[in-house]
Amino acid sequence: MKKILIVQILIFVCLGLYAQENNELGNVLSQISEISDIQKLTSSAYKEKYVLKFSQQLDWKNAQNGNFLQRIVVCFRGFDRPTVLVTEGYSASYALRPNYREELSEMYNANLVVVEHRFFEESAPKNLDWKFMTVSNSASDLHHVREVFGKIFKNKWISPGISKGGSTCTYYRAFFPKDVDITVAYVAPISRNVEDGRHEKFLQKKVGTKEEREKIWDCQREFMKRKPQLMKLLDVYVKEQNYKFYLPLTEIFDYMVLEYEFSLWQWGTSIKTIPSKGESDKVWFDYLVEMVGPDYFAYPSGYLPFFYQAIRELGYYGYSLKNIKKFSDIKTTKDYVKKIMVSEDMRGVEFDKTVCKFTEKFLKQNDPTLIFIYGENDPWTASGVANWLNCKKKHNMEVFVQPRGSHLSRIANMPNNMKEQITSKLDNWLK
Repeated sequence: MKKILIVQILIFVCLGLYAQENNELGNVLSQISEISDIQKLTSSAYKEKYVLKFSQQLDWKNAQNGNFLQRIVVCFRGFDRPTVLVTEGYSASYALRPNYREELSEMYNANLVVVEHRFFEESAPKNLDWKFMTVSNSASDLHHVREVFGKIFKNKWISPGISKGGSTCTYYRAFFPKDVDITVAYVAPISRNVEDGRHEKFLQKKVGTKEEREKIWDCQREFMKRKPQLMKLLDVYVKEQNYKFYLPLTEIFDYMVLEYEFSLWQWGTSIKTIPSKGESDKVWFDYLVEMVGPDYFAYPSGYLPFFYQAIRELGYYGYSLKNIKKFSDIKTTKDYVKKIMVSEDMRGVEFDKTVCKFTEKFLKQNDPTLIFIYGENDPWTASGVANWLNCKKKHNMEVFVQPRGSHLSRIANMPNNMKEQITSKLDNWLK
């Protein structure tokens, strides 16, 4: 066993020397046993770019349960450069674009490894056994990627993630604290239940100004007052698109109106976009569909793997009927995620709080080199760490909340004073 290990190390050393002399990453990748199906991609930002398949265990507790292939996009700038490991929470198909860039990779002229989340698109096992779709397995996928690619890229590693990807990189840091040198979690929820409960209170009392909230609620009521006319347009629309739902269309309409409030604040849409009451039903219908497409509630959905995770470990948000109750066909929104978002065979799954408790405990008791970035008006901030994680006595970890920011909050659009604090920390950690 020791001889085999020594031979493997010598192979990687030789490959690394050859690659640095020839400045070719593709030759190195082709020699790694876990990697297959390498395709070279065009890039306007990187010296070399590849998409490949990476062999992973389906169950990291038992290798006998077999393997699956995970899609990874690798962008190369130099063997002496830092490496950014993007912990995608969904599909990674966006990274295939020739002009794709990532914020931290641009800031530090770093290599980029984008890992598609297991069970999404080309990273779905042939046998979709959902019991293996767990946070711990996902974290172990990333750990394996880090181990293998760390033999090629030996400088420092930064692990960012956005939204569900931000949650993913946070969980990854908690499970494997020493894997990366820096973690940057953008707009990352750490939810505590299938319908967490904090988002409704946030939308009712905390987000924006009272005047803004009332205008949005008035808009929701206007949708509901026009429901008979808008339902006719919706019926035609969903038939044209061939959408299918687990609930009656009249209830789907109400959920679209409920989701509208969340969506507007999440993406930072101006309330000035709200139509005037003198506008036609068609204008109001088009506005609603633009803000909340009915496809969000339709099946089959490419987001099914996420919603399975939501009801099992990740959690999600709930809705309050308060603003539209007297107009609504919905009696209760309780368990709506299970009723609408997942197939019948998944609805018996019980939520397990182990992961969120483990992660919160890790963040409270440790001080990793980890930066959280949130938007003040983003409803996901309600279930983020900004409201409960005290970093005053910590030397490393810090939380930054962009004033009136949305789910689009990034380092680049933070106020200058916050941007300077963030980059100063990153610079010091990378030294």
